[in-house]
Amino acid sequence: MQASLVLTVIGPDRPGLVEAVAAVVAAHGANWEESRMAHLAGQFAGMLRVTVAQPQRAELEAALQQLAGSGLTVTVARAEQQAAEVPPRFLKLHLIGQDRPGIVREIADALARRDVSIEQLDTRCVSASMSGETLFEAEAVLAVPAGLGLSELQLALEALANELMVDLNLAEEA
Repeated sequence: MQASLVLTVIGPDRPGLVEAVAAVVAAHGANWEESRMAHLAGQFAGMLRVTVAQPQRAELEAALQQLAGSGLTVTVARAEQQAAEVPPRFLKLHLIGQDRPGIVREIADALARRDVSIEQLDTRCVSASMSGETLFEAEAVLAVPAGLGLSELQLALEALANELMVDLNLAEEA
């Protein structure tokens, strides 16, 4: 039987961090299934899912904790696969506007109230080409419940976009 684990990894960025994690995973016969990793403000942050034979799980978890000696903090959580009754459909959200506190909270709140799950979220601050002002840009993949119509979600988000003074585009995931 296989155990599925979700790992979060964070530490000061330097070459070789991914290799260090990958070496521990491979040494315990685990399979690296999927991951998302980024460099943020001098820190390396990553999330990954691995599968490992149940008898090796405890040894793998202990070995991952040993990475603390190299400056990495690793947190391990057991992944639970739950089959959805009706699979959600996926939409892409793109947002850009003048940066200000609260944009992510407002959008996340509007989505949560409609049972929309944020599957992936990438955000960044960029300089506007002409004015030089700071713009906030976000791209997200959303899991939308089958009962929620695209037009209903689009109207709710457009109303919020007007309040936040941001441009927002919602489209079917390709």
